[in-house]
Amino acid sequence: MAWSILIASAVLEAVWATALGRSEGFTQPLPTIVFVVALVASMIGLAKASERIPIGTAYAVWVGIGAVLTVGWATVTGEEPLSWGRAIFIAGIAVAVVGLKLVPAQRGDAGKDPGA
Repeated sequence: MAWSILIASAVLEAVWATALGRSEGFTQPLPTIVFVVALVASMIGLAKASERIPIGTAYAVWVGIGAVLTVGWATVTGEEPLSWGRAIFIAGIAVAVVGLKLVPAQRGDAGKDPGA
């Protein structure tokens, strides 16, 4: 359940990052509202997930998924170009995120279930 919450929270991170870019300095009402709502929900989800997942892992996964989705959306919508180099490094982030899920947590994680 914690991993599902973390992934949903990371998706919301990409939503608020995209909305922030479209808010034009908070002068556009709809993107500004989407930014605030998604930001709050994303932070609550990260906090909830970190009750069961070590914060370092949770934060890295949250940022990684958010970054991959944000760049992916910007590429699909034509806001950012995609080169082979960018694609390779974005894929590297995605692989690292999956790796953090697959590698068991070590010392200092007593009471936390890495597979939660």
